[in-house]
Amino acid sequence: MRVPLSWLREYVELAADATPEDVLAALVTVGFEEEDVHRFEISGPVVVGQVLSIEPEPQSNGKTINWCQVDVGSEHGGVRGIVCGAHNFIVGDKVIVTLPGAVLPGPFPIAARKTYGHVSDGMIASARELGLGDEHNGILVLSDLGIDAPVGADAIALLGLDDVAVEINVTPDRGYAFSLRGVAREYAHATGAAFRDPAERDFAELQPGSGHTAAVDDQAPVRGNVGASEFVTRVVRDVDPSRPTPPWMIARLSLAGMRSLGVLIDITNYVMLELGQPLHGYDLDKLTGGITVRRATPGEKMTTLDGVERDLHVEDLLITDESGPIGLAGVMGGGTTEMGDTTKNVLIEAAIFDPTTIARTARRHKLPSEASKRFERGVDPLIPFVAARRAADLMVELAGGTLTEEGGALFAEIFVAEIELPRGFVQGLIGVDYTDDEITGALTTIGAEVSPSTGSGTQGESSGTQGESSGSQGESSGTQGESGWTVIPPTWRPDLTDKWTLAEEVARIHGLDRIPSVLPTPPSGRGLTAHQQGRRRVANALAAAGFVETPAFPFTAEAQNDLHGSASGEHLPSIRLANPLDGQMPFLRRSLIPGLLQTAHRNISRGLTDLAIFETGVVFLPEPGVEYGTDEVPPLGARPSDETLAELDASIPPQHRHVAGLLTGNITPRQPGRPAEPAGLVEALDAVRVIAAAAGVDIDVVQTERAALHPGRTGSLLVAGEAVGYVGELHPAVTEDADLPGRAIVFELDLDRILTLAGGRVVAASLSTFPAATQDVSLTLSADVPAADVRAALAEGAGALLESVRLVDDYRGEGVAEGSKSLTFALRFRADDRTLTAAEASEAKLAGVAVAAERFGAAIRE
Repeated sequence: MRVPLSWLREYVELAADATPEDVLAALVTVGFEEEDVHRFEISGPVVVGQVLSIEPEPQSNGKTINWCQVDVGSEHGGVRGIVCGAHNFIVGDKVIVTLPGAVLPGPFPIAARKTYGHVSDGMIASARELGLGDEHNGILVLSDLGIDAPVGADAIALLGLDDVAVEINVTPDRGYAFSLRGVAREYAHATGAAFRDPAERDFAELQPGSGHTAAVDDQAPVRGNVGASEFVTRVVRDVDPSRPTPPWMIARLSLAGMRSLGVLIDITNYVMLELGQPLHGYDLDKLTGGITVRRATPGEKMTTLDGVERDLHVEDLLITDESGPIGLAGVMGGGTTEMGDTTKNVLIEAAIFDPTTIARTARRHKLPSEASKRFERGVDPLIPFVAARRAADLMVELAGGTLTEEGGALFAEIFVAEIELPRGFVQGLIGVDYTDDEITGALTTIGAEVSPSTGSGTQGESSGTQGESSGSQGESSGTQGESGWTVIPPTWRPDLTDKWTLAEEVARIHGLDRIPSVLPTPPSGRGLTAHQQGRRRVANALAAAGFVETPAFPFTAEAQNDLHGSASGEHLPSIRLANPLDGQMPFLRRSLIPGLLQTAHRNISRGLTDLAIFETGVVFLPEPGVEYGTDEVPPLGARPSDETLAELDASIPPQHRHVAGLLTGNITPRQPGRPAEPAGLVEALDAVRVIAAAAGVDIDVVQTERAALHPGRTGSLLVAGEAVGYVGELHPAVTEDADLPGRAIVFELDLDRILTLAGGRVVAASLSTFPAATQDVSLTLSADVPAADVRAALAEGAGALLESVRLVDDYRGEGVAEGSKSLTFALRFRADDRTLTAAEASEAKLAGVAVAAERFGAAIRE
């Protein structure tokens, strides 16, 4: 919200020497966030001048310029010669002259310069050049604005261009601060300055009369709330839309972030910024019959003020006459009844619309507006009468209109629920020892009614109505007692709904700096679950091993899900999003590999070609034949029932947390005297072993095939005989489709399943103080026997003395029969209670060889 300081001064006492920074500092103390300071980018000398003579001079290019003599006052050099291309002024007119040394918005510095054969000693300015609007058809003539100022007067102050605005960030729960009325009240809270409420008017003069009362026909209220609870209209006749908007109003609107659109529209915008009540003006002569507020019908369309024809939703709230829709209620008016250059009679509308309805309509049509921003946050229900009369008065004053007795009012009695605030609650919640007077004083300051209560919790009502007083809040029904207070919040604070929000107001008014900074004591016996600890260990271990974690969005294409989500590449069910961020990737992922491929491509395109990246994240694995999702969305205003929550849970597909990695490029860069080492399956298998160690499991690798991976370079990862993932080199065609140069090796494991199979706590093995005995063994056997099976046989036969067995060589060539291979294993033996002899180690080794010979026909290579 941008707040011009000259405007703010009308409603709250602001020190004459108060700077924008002072005002922002005060507003920060009551909970607003400082954003910026806005000024007109203009500096003097800019003065009032009077045209003494005009000499038209046709030019060779067909243009006629005027050589003018302009009196700018003796203190500014007297009469100056100025070249001007505009023709909308005559001798004797008073105009705005920017003299050499002035700087106009742009920035556009002014200097004396030779042009069209003359030295133009300044410039006669237009409204657009001064930053007062988009009008650039001619210069600004003061008589057209109803201004008569002495020659030489400072035009910057005259036109309000010396004003400045502060900008604050308004949180969604404080919509009342989207108005000068609200900000002025908050400044008064912060500083104690006197506040004058612009809404305080005698209700007798606010009565709109009759003849134009709207009807509300809402057959489908949202959450049971009728779309329009109030609808006030006033009629102003014989307006002159050609009259200029006063410069002071244009300046204030500009500083507030709104451009001038003509005097009638400017007035409605001005009142909205002043009081926080959005208004709409209709050309009364374009209306057909009476106004009805209703929901859209199926297939209905309307054209809004921006010229766009919109397909309406049955939940959209419309303003209609007998011709059909003439406005999207609370969002934007229609083009058929808009005010324009020919408007003579105006119907002013001030209404209260259901916030949920307005918010949904604005988002549905992607049509945020200043009006919807206020309606969806809640507008003071006591303000429509005031705003309608204020706009009517300005149209009489500035547009020459005549206020009539025509109009109408549709409203209901306003009820505000009482809130029970127990004594001691605020102190206990905030942690500050506020006195009772401080609590009641703060609540009274913000406009609430506070009375003693017995703490019975009975809900009372406010009896304030539109027909009594525009500012009346009603009377509390709370009884006398010592247990606390009964509080009736002001009508402009719909965010105050319970004792917690009241406590926050007390803390805000008395200063958040009074709240002590105390670190909470964590409760004992809590912490991360075993699975959470396991996931962190795995991620930390991979990062320590040189991998970089790269989270990705969980969205992909269906073809990628089929390719990487199954071993054979067959089609599997995927979850499609109803409103995806990217139309080309509307499905939830079944695998982490597509995201890693995108990350790798993005990095390689930026010159990072050597990559070792990983991700831990959720994949979505719907089961075949099961329908997921639901069209029934529970309302946000109430907690769903247990049955509804159970149905929602059942509509969610199984979600497993996976860990996946990708390597491409070189694992070690080229160095002097040493070539680069490309990443391969060995490095991927090392990463898998890192995961296994961090999770506390043993992982075996068995050769397999997958559609996305290279034949013969793919392994299935097993824990206790159960497949938990895979590792392998991407198929060249897949690598090419991903636009990756060279080879890429990937692995993916079901991390949740691995941690489940790991069981409980991971216990480090004890370290033996006795030395190890190492021996190697080379076995010849059929080439089609997997080395992992031979390794398992050796481990089984060698027994408890075997500490580790590792494949160190796979030889196929001279000295080995065709169709056979020679596998060399390094074995390490150790006992916990003694130093092993060579004979004991050899005996264990031969026992392992015997098992391998029995199962696979393996023989020790001579």
